[in-house]
Amino acid sequence: MLYPNLLDRFLTYVKVNTRSNPSSQSTPSTQSQVDFALTILKPEMEAIGLENVHYLESNGYIVGTLPANSDKFKYRIGYIAHIDTADFNAEGVNPQIIDHYDGGDIALGDSGFTLSPIDFPNLKHYHGQTLITTDGTTLLGADDKSGIAEIMTAIEYLTSHPEIEHGEIRVGFGPDEEIGIGADKFDVADFDVDFAYTVDGGPLGELQFETFSAAAAEIAFKGRNVHPATAKDRMVNAFQLAIDFHNALPASDRPELTQGYQGFYHLHDLSGAVEEAHSSYIIRDFDREAFEHRKQVILDIAAKMNQALGQERVLVALKDQYYNMRQVIEKDMTPVTLAKEVMESLAIKPIIEPIRGGTDGSKISFMGIPTPNIFAGGENMHGRFEFVSLQTMEKAVSVIIGISTYNQ
Repeated sequence: MLYPNLLDRFLTYVKVNTRSNPSSQSTPSTQSQVDFALTILKPEMEAIGLENVHYLESNGYIVGTLPANSDKFKYRIGYIAHIDTADFNAEGVNPQIIDHYDGGDIALGDSGFTLSPIDFPNLKHYHGQTLITTDGTTLLGADDKSGIAEIMTAIEYLTSHPEIEHGEIRVGFGPDEEIGIGADKFDVADFDVDFAYTVDGGPLGELQFETFSAAAAEIAFKGRNVHPATAKDRMVNAFQLAIDFHNALPASDRPELTQGYQGFYHLHDLSGAVEEAHSSYIIRDFDREAFEHRKQVILDIAAKMNQALGQERVLVALKDQYYNMRQVIEKDMTPVTLAKEVMESLAIKPIIEPIRGGTDGSKISFMGIPTPNIFAGGENMHGRFEFVSLQTMEKAVSVIIGISTYNQ
């Protein structure tokens, strides 16, 4: 095994529940993330040779530095991964190790669930490899504990091979990426690098510098409830208002009907009663002008409905979440070019595609540190069918080492 501590490190990480909580008002949103940073990561970061390891109570990041051992390197480079896992059961993670995967179905423990190439054709890429899966009762947490394990293993390799020259490296592990607020308080001055990478992508070769621009729309519908027997011209059904609003959106602009660079409106929550209802939407588009247009469509539908109702019964609260990081990174493609050349030198085919989502790098790029995203290996993330290839993780470690030691 090229990196003998990688698998055990990853297994240790995923067995700790660090799920984030969108209802929390604290940073990080769960105490388990703080504990993971301070009791697991901090001592290990110090043990593998990182210096100035410190936890920032202001934002929940734990940061460390590997000083340069050569003055020939031009750039200070950062690597970032997130501690939290997504909104699926993360308690009692019990990973399975599948050596020399034979290409067939994988029983997920005694859960009755099966990881099958019929349902998940991406499994066909991993014949003969070592897979780490769930036991069918939890997620795995490769998103993004594979990224943490890979960064830590790369640092460990460099500190145990002092003859390998490298520039200054900063690493940062932060909270709450899965609930979209992890990088809101990121401390650019403390991290202090020329550019960085989030190690938070999926399959082998992913290299991404484009994301959606994103907004959230919270819409309240104010009804008036009367007995249905006397409802004529009196009742205003808030649920019906919510339905009418949704039906006024472009019918084809939904996640399940879009791909590539196509944007969408996604209704992800609908609740309430006749008297009052509430809809939550996320709005996504790669093009900034189209993104702004989508937000205006939301406002225009509400205004038209209110005009027809004769009063304000549809109330919209819009909030921008993040923007397409390409707007920043395309001004200087050095981090993308560097990662691409390193991957090619390792016989890894770069897959440069837009992310139909966002990463912490979206916000960090606009804060002043260009931060594209590279693969960490996870597949089928955020659920019981999640898995990761050990061989892909090893290649991610090699890419991190390669970028850090590239003759700039």
